[in-house]
Amino acid sequence: MVKDFISLADFSAEELLELLDLSDHLKQQQRQGIPHRLLEGKTLAMIFEKPSLRTRVTFQTGMYQLGGHSVLLETLLGERESVPDVARNLDRWVDGITARTFRHADVLGLAAHARVPVINALSDELHPCQILADAQALREHRGNDFSSLKLAFVGDGNNVFYSWINLAAKLPLNVTLVCPKGYEGDTRILEDAKSTAKGALRITSDIESGLKDADAVYTDVWASMGQEEEAAIREEAFRAYQVNARVMSLAKPDALFMHCLPAHRGSEVTDEVIDSPQSIVFDEAENRLHAQKAVLARLMGGPQAY
Repeated sequence: MVKDFISLADFSAEELLELLDLSDHLKQQQRQGIPHRLLEGKTLAMIFEKPSLRTRVTFQTGMYQLGGHSVLLETLLGERESVPDVARNLDRWVDGITARTFRHADVLGLAAHARVPVINALSDELHPCQILADAQALREHRGNDFSSLKLAFVGDGNNVFYSWINLAAKLPLNVTLVCPKGYEGDTRILEDAKSTAKGALRITSDIESGLKDADAVYTDVWASMGQEEEAAIREEAFRAYQVNARVMSLAKPDALFMHCLPAHRGSEVTDEVIDSPQSIVFDEAENRLHAQKAVLARLMGGPQAY
C-alpha cells in the first residue's frame, strides 16, 4: 500500500478505482445518516500556505465525520524551521499530515521525513485531491467506462491539468489540452504522460478540433495564486479561450461543464455556462469531502476502512 497521497501517478488503476468506490460508499453512507467513524481518536495536521475554502472545510469536516480531529497550521514552510524538522516534529504528535503549499518540493520533503502519511492538498505541480473528486463526479454523470469519454481541458498546462493526465496514465481516459501556443506546460511532465497514457492525450491551440466530440469541458482560472504578475498578459492570451455558450456548442450537445473553483466569472467562464444545467461544478466541490475522506481512511485507517 502506498504510504502517501502525493500524486495519482503513484497508484495503480486498481487502487484508484478502489478509492473511487470507497468515495461513493462514504458518500452514500453520509446521505443515509450512517456513521463511519473509521479514524476514531486520530489527528490530522493541516498545513496551509494558501487561502482556501473547499480544501480547508472538506478536510476538517471529513476528519470530524470520520471520528478524528484536525489541527490547522497557517504557515510558510521553511521560514521558521526547515521542512524536514517540521515533518520530524509533527510525526511525533499526529497520525497524518496534509499540506496546501506553493512548492511541490516541500510536499515531497514532508513525505520523505515524516513517518506518518502525507497528503498533497495542492502544490504548484499537482492537485490530486481535486481530480479524484472530479473523477468521482464524472463517472456519477457518465458511468464507469472512462475509455469512452473525452475530456477537453481549456486552459494552460497547470497543476490541475497535470493531475488529470496522471489519472489518464492509469485509466483509459482521453484528455485534450486546448490552450494558446506557449502555455502547454512542463515538457517533462507532458512527455512522461504521453509515454504512459492509457487513453489518447492531445494538445492543440485550435478550439474547434479540441472540443469536437468532448463529453466534458473543463477549465480553470487563467492566473493561479503566485501568478498575479502575469494576470494581465494571461488575460489577453486566453481571451479567445473563454468557455461561453458558443465554445460549449463545439462539444457534444450534452457535454458537462467542469471547473475546480474558485471561478473568475466573466474571464475563463461565463455565468450562462457555469450556472447552466450542464454544469456539475458543485457536484465536484461536494465530492472533495467524500474523495478526501476515502484518502484519509485508506492511509490513516485500518483494513476495515476499505
